[in-house]
Amino acid sequence: MKIKTENSVKIKTSLLCGFVLENSNNVLGLGKYDVKTTLAINQSLKDMEGKLGRISIIPMPGKNPAQRILLAGIGKKENLTNDTIRHVSGKIAQKSRELKLKEFSIITPPSFVIDQISSVTQIIEGCKMSLYKFDKFKAEKAEKSPDLTIIVSKSSKILHAIKTAEIVSEGAIFTKSIANLPPNECTPTTLANFARMISKKNKMKCYVISEPELKKKGFGGISAVGQGSKKEPKLIVLEHTHGPKNENPVVLVGKAVTFDTGGISLKPGDRMDEMKFDKCGGCTVLGIMKAVSELKLPINVVGIIPSVENMPSGESYRPGDIIKLYSGKTAEILNTDAEGRLILADALAYGEKQYTPKAIIDFATLTGACIVALGTNVAAIVSNDEKLTKRINESSKKTTEQVWELPLNQDYTDMIKSDVADMKNVGIGRAAGTITAAAFLKNAVEKTPWVHIDIAGVAWIQSATKEKSYNPKGATGFGVRLILDYLQNV
Repeated sequence: MKIKTENSVKIKTSLLCGFVLENSNNVLGLGKYDVKTTLAINQSLKDMEGKLGRISIIPMPGKNPAQRILLAGIGKKENLTNDTIRHVSGKIAQKSRELKLKEFSIITPPSFVIDQISSVTQIIEGCKMSLYKFDKFKAEKAEKSPDLTIIVSKSSKILHAIKTAEIVSEGAIFTKSIANLPPNECTPTTLANFARMISKKNKMKCYVISEPELKKKGFGGISAVGQGSKKEPKLIVLEHTHGPKNENPVVLVGKAVTFDTGGISLKPGDRMDEMKFDKCGGCTVLGIMKAVSELKLPINVVGIIPSVENMPSGESYRPGDIIKLYSGKTAEILNTDAEGRLILADALAYGEKQYTPKAIIDFATLTGACIVALGTNVAAIVSNDEKLTKRINESSKKTTEQVWELPLNQDYTDMIKSDVADMKNVGIGRAAGTITAAAFLKNAVEKTPWVHIDIAGVAWIQSATKEKSYNPKGATGFGVRLILDYLQNV
């Protein structure tokens, strides 16, 4: 990627791209051209009307430095958001690849329209993420992505924003690329190897606890869920220690069920192939940790990923079993498809005991009930701390990864009480399924500020998911940009 500060009219490029507000008679940030070119631009402006998502391309006559000009509508100014720029930038990048260009240039809007630091960030995120395509197993690969040049006013802060946006985008793409892997190519051991690769490249500490040691150390949830598969379970730990030695870390926990059949409580066959995405919480943590290390954030962050494959077999755990979790509490198993809360409970309790964190944030494709409640564009959050929840909400507004808080009071905790154990792994019928799952997790956290983010509806593109150019079909990488924003301002 290149940065240029010249007058846009002088930029030599295959495609010069500018944004247009609805019903506007000019292109934001575009310099002045000769009469003939200006007439062509004005006609295109009239035809497209600056409607959101509309694109018009004008071939440039003569020896102009730009071979073509692309006008991209961003809608009404009063409706303009960061996500508008991100989405439209993605459409520009996809059009550039469709035209088989080697490079293209985008003019950042002037600051009176939208903050330039913010617009640069969204342009980079939109372009990079929209050009990602999961074609690892296809004979015909995607066209090579064209190079991006951003036309900006000179500023050291902008240079920093560009570098940050590139790393954050790459973190999200890394998450998508792992989450999209099929279950025969991505086992708990595979995820552990990805973690080792990240740690080696970025000089982080990495620990992997395997099956015999998991049982020995009392990780009853992870061991029980994983025992039905030939692919042994893992607990993966990454440590980024760039903050003061005496500063307690932020602990991130991500559910990574590399494939979820439901176990003995077998899922219906319809759409079971999508259960390769049940590892998305753990993949999110991997992407965040990769970016945290590359950004060299001066903080302490620990990523913990409990990873299993939930399979039915003669060795599987059963409805009716009672298992002892890492916290020392016991859980009655009523449904083996409510497995994510068991492995997360172990990881949460371990994270709190081992690291005494100042905050714990977990991510999980935990409940279908979350999709019923909030659909496929908003994640649910459940928390024991108002201040931490507020900070997550602030970052959510900036990254447009939407979250909505659900309540958690004693009534919900009572719904998971068991007659024969400390708790049961499902609530009462289908009532408040997302909240009762969170209530189970709350039992694993003694006193640390904690936020649980249920990403079941937003972790991959589903039938009701809103179209966004930067989220092509497959995994979305939801949560990576959200938490990286939080960590940069923690």
